[in-house]
Amino acid sequence: MTPHTQSAGPQVVECVPNFSEGADPERVKAIIAAMRVDGVHLLDWSMNEDHNRCIVTIAGEPNAVVDAAVRGAGKAAELIDLTVQQGQHPRIGAADVIPFVPVSGIRLEQCALLARQAGLEIWRRYGIPIYFYEAAAARPDRASVEDIRRDQFEGLRDIVRKDASRRPDIGGPGLHPTAGACAVGARKFLVTYNISFDSSDVALARAIAKEIRASGAGKSLKAIGALRHGRAQLTMNISDYERTPISEIFAKVSKLAAKHKTAMVGGEVVGLIPEAACERESEWMRHLIEFDPAARILERRLENPLVWPDKAPST
Repeated sequence: MTPHTQSAGPQVVECVPNFSEGADPERVKAIIAAMRVDGVHLLDWSMNEDHNRCIVTIAGEPNAVVDAAVRGAGKAAELIDLTVQQGQHPRIGAADVIPFVPVSGIRLEQCALLARQAGLEIWRRYGIPIYFYEAAAARPDRASVEDIRRDQFEGLRDIVRKDASRRPDIGGPGLHPTAGACAVGARKFLVTYNISFDSSDVALARAIAKEIRASGAGKSLKAIGALRHGRAQLTMNISDYERTPISEIFAKVSKLAAKHKTAMVGGEVVGLIPEAACERESEWMRHLIEFDPAARILERRLENPLVWPDKAPST
């Protein structure tokens, strides 16, 4: 099965909610457990304490996936208070971004309609304002989630009351007092790929991120520099791996690392990667730490999904 293609088989949609909690596993499990819906499979989840962020991957029948994502947003709003939450990753909401991705039997345009449906339901059920982005964007200036997330929760909650152009697409005008807002979108398959360096200087990672963004990868690559486990790390989102192969990105980062007199000490794929993006015997794949194809390749995980965690009590 190849992602984002249409076939005669059943419709399968992937959804990858990002929640602003990466330090409390019980809280994260409670959010994931709330997303358990018939017809939806849990494919992957990971936590990053430095970013204070959790990324969950689910897939299944379109309407069931929408319901699961909406429920996850509601549980996140119940358990996460952004007024006391901080992390290195930019965010505007407890359920920060919820993208829908076509896997098989469905087109990107249809996923955009699912995103609109999910956003409206999140507002109706939980009073969380919604911004739509990428293929689901209601305005051209909101195609990029980075533009929406500019100023983060702390800045945006004040700006929206003064600047009508920054107000949510649904709900508002103010943000939810503790859960902020949620960006809901539709996009192609995105690969999250991180590279760590033999340095604790986060400024170095940020300089490399700036240079790799300007290197010609264009809209296919987004990158930030951060500190994780005491090492400078380059975190990249690759939105079009066919146009910009990961091997090309790896080669460019390798040259930039040498320029900044540091070494790359390991790479990781966060979440899932489609088989088509894997470049067998490539240097970047040999550089990955603990890459398990059965757990990290989308097509294999769809055949053997994870067990849902038990529901935890509300707090």
